[in-house]
Amino acid sequence: MSNILLCVSGGIAAYKAIDLASQLKKAGHRVRTILTANAREFVQPINFSAITGESVHVSNFEDADPIPHITLADWADLVVIAPATANIIAKAVHGIADDLCSTTLLAHTKPKLWIPAMNVNMYQNPATQSNLATLKERGDHLLEPETGLLACGYEGKGKYPPNEEVVAAVNCYWQYGRDLDGIKVLVTAGATEEAIDPMRKITNASTGKMGLAICRALALRGAEVTLVHGRMSSPPPYYLHETVFTPDVKSMLEAVIERSTKMDWIIKSAAVSDFTPAVKYDEKIEKSGDLTLELIPTPDILMTLGSMKPDQQKLIGFAAQTHDMLAKAKIKLQKKNLDMICANLLSTAGADDSQITIMRASDTSEDDYTVVSGLKHQVAYAIIDNIKAL
Repeated sequence: MSNILLCVSGGIAAYKAIDLASQLKKAGHRVRTILTANAREFVQPINFSAITGESVHVSNFEDADPIPHITLADWADLVVIAPATANIIAKAVHGIADDLCSTTLLAHTKPKLWIPAMNVNMYQNPATQSNLATLKERGDHLLEPETGLLACGYEGKGKYPPNEEVVAAVNCYWQYGRDLDGIKVLVTAGATEEAIDPMRKITNASTGKMGLAICRALALRGAEVTLVHGRMSSPPPYYLHETVFTPDVKSMLEAVIERSTKMDWIIKSAAVSDFTPAVKYDEKIEKSGDLTLELIPTPDILMTLGSMKPDQQKLIGFAAQTHDMLAKAKIKLQKKNLDMICANLLSTAGADDSQITIMRASDTSEDDYTVVSGLKHQVAYAIIDNIKAL
């Protein structure tokens, strides 16, 4: 994987950097650490050296390396500042180099990833916002903080994000920049549910993991992402442009159609119900012997989108099958006027890794398709790369 230099500055969220270092190592990265003097008021070097098995650095003048700020800056593929306080952000913007962390940041010539975490008033202060804007203008990456209850007791934006999101950002930015800036994408994900009565529903086993991985990769790479989703096993990333919960096919169709004409890409990975009960009962059906349900087809969202697709819009569908996967995916690709389809066997559903077969409307032969496999975030990047190639 890559060499990650983790710079920990002195905020209360410094203790969360210990778990971040652990997760980065588990993801296959080598992790070396710099702790500022203020960070050591919260955490100690041994916390990081024991977890990463790599060196931890605290001073320009108390290091085995005579010029650690140059050695570390050259070694790192990506520098991650987590948490990034208002102080270290201001130092970096103005070129102040008065400790090991700030001198290393000044010596590192590649883009950096900043994870701001601070009091909401400090974060919203015009000075901090101006500094963050400057870092982005210079080509650095920024994972915005969450909104929530802060350690100081305030409620607002400034909360350190989940480390799973930080790791996702690291995995993205050591390979990609913000190559999708200006692209508007609508993604559907998860399982819809069709009510039988107030207790019982028709649904499916979709977890929404693939759709969430695609949303995360799109947003980190700069796209403006709208997620329209049904039931999912995990919450959506907090930094998406818009998130709309649609429990059933009818509400999903309405939400998608309302937004569709504004989108450059539509990626429809949701597992929608193909049938709904002809009669929906207002009261719970009592158990009293056999029950026969009459089912009628639900609206075909993908077919509707294909029939109204603007010339420049890219429409991507998914096809999960138990058998005859390629043949059925090809039919769906052509019948529903798609630009691309991602086919997979249902035996891989719900797993953390996946294998997807990508077929394009422009393919000229039966054997002209692409197979990608790996962890879902890796597959998501490959899917996006194939959409860009359209």
